[in-house]
Amino acid sequence: MSETELREQAAHWWRTSICDIAPGRIAYRGYTIEELIGHISFPAMIWLMLRGELPTAAQERLLEAALVASVDHGPHAPSIAIAQMAVSCGLPLNGAIASAINTLDGVHGGAGEQAIELYDEVLRWSETKDLDDAAAGAIDHFTAEHGKYLPGFGHRFHPVDPRAEPLLALVDAAISEGAVGGRYASAARAIERVMRERKGKLIPLNIDGATAVIYGELAFAAPLARGIFCLSRAVGILAHAWEQTGRQDRNKGPMPKQFAYKYEGQPRRSLKQAP
Repeated sequence: MSETELREQAAHWWRTSICDIAPGRIAYRGYTIEELIGHISFPAMIWLMLRGELPTAAQERLLEAALVASVDHGPHAPSIAIAQMAVSCGLPLNGAIASAINTLDGVHGGAGEQAIELYDEVLRWSETKDLDDAAAGAIDHFTAEHGKYLPGFGHRFHPVDPRAEPLLALVDAAISEGAVGGRYASAARAIERVMRERKGKLIPLNIDGATAVIYGELAFAAPLARGIFCLSRAVGILAHAWEQTGRQDRNKGPMPKQFAYKYEGQPRRSLKQAP
């Protein structure tokens, strides 16, 4: 194989449709960086990188709202607490951010992705059923597979999540403008209705359920909901990690040292008593 063929093979191995970079040239999805700088927002850049085209104004507005809403939830959130503890253990900012981001898995950080999957199931079932019947079936199927927790609904801290209503209001405005179709908003509200009828009280949408409506309406694949959430939460993680660098806490644990943990193991014993 000739050197030219080897170079072509290597170039094919690392092929990408995202960026075109060579000495003196940087372009993303066909747009030069010189043209993008100062002319598009960071949410629009995220959209361009993930989707290949620039968003409409309405799409950009919804994506930006979802990003803003998810940036932080204080040390109640494990990712934030871990960022603070990591810095107190001597990690630099990048190490603290990496440690925190790695906790954004199925339980903490993955509910938005799971909520889109739930909405998708409601919409599939609604092709042959009434929407509320489809929601009931999807709820039963999801809880049978994954347990009683329903992603995107209810909150352990907030009786009503203050972030959900303004996000849904923006979705409703986009629906009225014809910018999005409204199918995911309808699926989410059908789940709310069914849950209210079954439990006798409202189990409202939370931040994950509301942003999942936005990501669904914007046609993002479910796994990207978690990826975009990571981008958003990284802002809060960075802020708390940086704040922690200015403090004198050393090896900051999950509780102040005056609060003891509960030991549940064997009572004190001695090797002399061992058989």
